[in-house]
Amino acid sequence: MVDSVPPPFSKPSSSDPQRDALVATAEFLAKVLDTTVKIPGTPFYVGLDPLLGLIPGLGDILANFIGTAILVLAARLHVPQIVIARMSLNLLINGTIGAIPIAGDLFSLWFRSHARNAELLRRAATQPYRETQQARLYVTCIIVGTVLLLVLLIVLVLWIVMKLWDAIGPS
Repeated sequence: MVDSVPPPFSKPSSSDPQRDALVATAEFLAKVLDTTVKIPGTPFYVGLDPLLGLIPGLGDILANFIGTAILVLAARLHVPQIVIARMSLNLLINGTIGAIPIAGDLFSLWFRSHARNAELLRRAATQPYRETQQARLYVTCIIVGTVLLLVLLIVLVLWIVMKLWDAIGPS
């Protein structure tokens, strides 16, 4: 279900001002990409990501490229690799499904990968993190599921193209 209010980002609690600034930058980018403007007459917010997604081909690439900055910030903060893998998967899922015209933009409105990534970054940067087997299994399942989804989408597109080719092919 779509959250009607932008996620409330809490202030980082570390004693390092540079670390706090990097976390705040990630949260700002997430807000710009996912929840910048309230849709008039509704309780919903929209950001640059779904709006850029309306530009065929280039929009989703540009939105995910901007969202990659949050991954760069995570690397600079030396968050655990498993967290960076989860963040990458969020971008991959958003980019893969976001490439579907209109439905992908609606998905981006709901999924808010950048806000998810900023929250993962904030938690990893401000709280002690212990990598568990469960976290690795979760990320592995998400990777496998995303790859399968991508393969299924490619197969579906190829099947549709072949059916269209047979329907309008040379007589």
